[in-house]
Amino acid sequence: MKFDNSIFKAYDIRGTVPEQLNDEIAYRIGNALAGYLKPASIAVGRDMRISSDQLFDALARGIVDAGSDVVDLGRVSTDGLYFAVGKFGYDGGVMITASHNPKQYNGFKVCRREALPLSGQEGLDKVMEALENDTVIKAPQRGNIARKDISSAFTDHCLSFIDSSIIKPFTIVADAGNGMAGEILPPVFERLPVKLIPLYFERDGTFPHHPASPIELENLVDLQKAIAKQDADFGVAFDGDADRMFLVDKHGRQVGGDMTTALVAENLLAKNPGETILYNLICSRAVPELIERMGGKAIKTRVGHALIKPLMKKYNAVFGGEHSGHFYFRNNWFADSGLIAFLVCLELLSKSARPLDEKIKEIDPYFRSGEINSRVDSAKDKIEQIAAHFSDGTQDRLDGLTVSYDDFWFNLRPSNTEPLLRLNVEAGTRSLLDHKVDEILKIIRS
Repeated sequence: MKFDNSIFKAYDIRGTVPEQLNDEIAYRIGNALAGYLKPASIAVGRDMRISSDQLFDALARGIVDAGSDVVDLGRVSTDGLYFAVGKFGYDGGVMITASHNPKQYNGFKVCRREALPLSGQEGLDKVMEALENDTVIKAPQRGNIARKDISSAFTDHCLSFIDSSIIKPFTIVADAGNGMAGEILPPVFERLPVKLIPLYFERDGTFPHHPASPIELENLVDLQKAIAKQDADFGVAFDGDADRMFLVDKHGRQVGGDMTTALVAENLLAKNPGETILYNLICSRAVPELIERMGGKAIKTRVGHALIKPLMKKYNAVFGGEHSGHFYFRNNWFADSGLIAFLVCLELLSKSARPLDEKIKEIDPYFRSGEINSRVDSAKDKIEQIAAHFSDGTQDRLDGLTVSYDDFWFNLRPSNTEPLLRLNVEAGTRSLLDHKVDEILKIIRS
């Protein structure tokens, strides 16, 4: 069949509806996925996007035509889908979502048994091949579709990570961005002594207020204003499918995903001394320093959930974190959950005498550039040029190029999908950071 194979990404399937993703393609993807996994049952959840219901219908038909059953979870968060697959032993799972992308997009995040992800080189490539070869499976015995409500069990599971009795009566503004956080947060907060101020909890796939992408600072403006107006202790923002979250302190400053990784690590290592924690190579040096200071074992990884989840299992890591706001937990089938990460931070702050902004100051002495993207003709050539220029530094090629010195380090890695180089720099002083960013960018953009 004819289709745009660019919808098959490194970690999921994603495209515009109906130009790149429509009912026929969704049917074929469901059919091919069932053919590849050969599951007895696949759990399927969906977000609030305008096209999610119709894509569910098509995907489910493809799965049942191949002879497998579909467990319809209804509207859930992505971490809710992972929970269902792990908890109830399903052979696979599909979350219909385009995460933080604009309203015209949708897609599929796919996992196998025990919530292990399928990626571009581990399963999704086989699904794409089935579409390219026009393979359609029509089983003699069609599968069935059955509805299952996981909301109560998922709430219980997330709250099991903390001691609810020690939570302080904070005032917290939560921005759901009209996404699935508006569905999953209320039943959790009903069981906590916290004053919750909801912002954009109405599920609306048109995203009428702002894009559900809290990693971009411009999407936090309404949350920052609400924190100030309500004199809240801090705030939290979730992305569209609610698997990622970012904290915002009482002064309106976003807490980076790496600093949240450090906060979660601190709490979990206090409960689980000596355990292994994974962090991706874009995270601040403050992260491994805190882990090692508390007696834990810090392991650096490449960027991307499809890479980190298998490593979590390999090392039996209690926790793993990424700068992008993905947080992984051993007791969550090694899968990521923004809600669990938020609750673990809430518990840490409840045990601390310091507010969020002071906790961050306590663990973070560094200055960071954030991710800076540059369009280049040849990412490989530019990386080698940079490597030669900084040949006196300690280099590794775990993911792109990382060069480390005593007082600064940087990582330069190519985008998976665009002709871009992504630069992240960290230094001990603001002036050194600015100097090194200028020095590196001059080479990249010359």
